[in-house]
Amino acid sequence: MGAFVISKRYNDEYKFVFTSRKGKIVFTSLSYELKFECEEDIEKFKGDIGSADFLKFKSSSGKFFFKLMFGDCHFATSRKYTTSLRLKKGIDEIVKYASIAEILDFSEDDFIFPD
Repeated sequence: MGAFVISKRYNDEYKFVFTSRKGKIVFTSLSYELKFECEEDIEKFKGDIGSADFLKFKSSSGKFFFKLMFGDCHFATSRKYTTSLRLKKGIDEIVKYASIAEILDFSEDDFIFPD
């Protein structure tokens, strides 16, 4: 099962990533000024994943990625994949596990494992 992981960017805005069962990042969200906006979008996505669209692209370096669209809004961008089959597996993982994925919040502490 995957997980949504909330963290802070260097500019103090919030973001979340969806990680696969193996811990690899599948996609990264856009930035959010407030953490509750981030949490609301995760819950909205989990509740209505069927209305999400995956726009597939190929970069100039030959890597594959997708943009996750929720309605008419750009919601997140995937990591780069080496093949279109791996891209498809990433999308399948989202569709299968995102609705039951847990939410982990690492935005408060800079040090997850203190001395």
